[in-house]
Amino acid sequence: MEKYSVLGNPIEHSQSPFIHQFFSKQTGVEYDYGRLLVPFGEFEKTASHFFSQGGLGANVTVPFKEDAFRFVDSLTARAKGCGAVNSIKKLPDGSLLGDNTDGQGLILDLARLDFIVPGKVLSVLVIGAGGATRGILLPLLEYDCDITLTNRTFVKAEQLAQEFSQFGLIRAMPAQDVADRHYDLIINASSSSMMNELPPVPNDVYGYETACYDLYYQAGITSFLYHALKHGSTRLSDGLGMLVGQAAYAFELWYEFVPEMDPVLNVLREKLNQ
Repeated sequence: MEKYSVLGNPIEHSQSPFIHQFFSKQTGVEYDYGRLLVPFGEFEKTASHFFSQGGLGANVTVPFKEDAFRFVDSLTARAKGCGAVNSIKKLPDGSLLGDNTDGQGLILDLARLDFIVPGKVLSVLVIGAGGATRGILLPLLEYDCDITLTNRTFVKAEQLAQEFSQFGLIRAMPAQDVADRHYDLIINASSSSMMNELPPVPNDVYGYETACYDLYYQAGITSFLYHALKHGSTRLSDGLGMLVGQAAYAFELWYEFVPEMDPVLNVLREKLNQ
């Protein structure tokens, strides 16, 4: 069994093994990294078996980030703040430390794309209220973004907005009402693109001045980004850069330094587009 792995469902599409193999070659740190398909409702059982059989670290993807938060023995400050875990490290005493590097990876990629600018308050619409959203809200609020949160099940957006209101400007809004405001940036943190579907927001939210970012990535354009493009948005990006960024910070959690990100991002983009 590999010492490191990504846990999720679905998992076959995950590029995390490729990224970490690249980091291993780049840094000279040798470590095996694989994929683990976790049956729904069996995260604790699967993760416990992985670590009991010699696992040293794991990344966690949809839909288990909140399960991972409850599973670990201790939490970093940023994982505790967002209520979700995407990276786990087995400590020397055998206990498991949970971290969340998603938000740090996202901020890094948004800055690379010039989708966020230091010192400027951005109006941001975040679509979705699951574990992926939990991982990005705190870093966005720490960046002084003004966030509107919406979700297909509105009560989940309300609960999440209330939970994070202590950290900055955030409100929940029903999907049909979000077009009443202008947004500098729209982030699709829902699973809609994974199913080739569209998030339930009005077409009026999109436009030339609005950047659109999909946490999901695939070969070619995602359904969300294609829809945004059709309705006037031209500054578009999927979440491949965030994926590489969060993986680099997971590597830092395990090995205490950050590998270079641009080389693997460029190779990965070419690989996906072949």
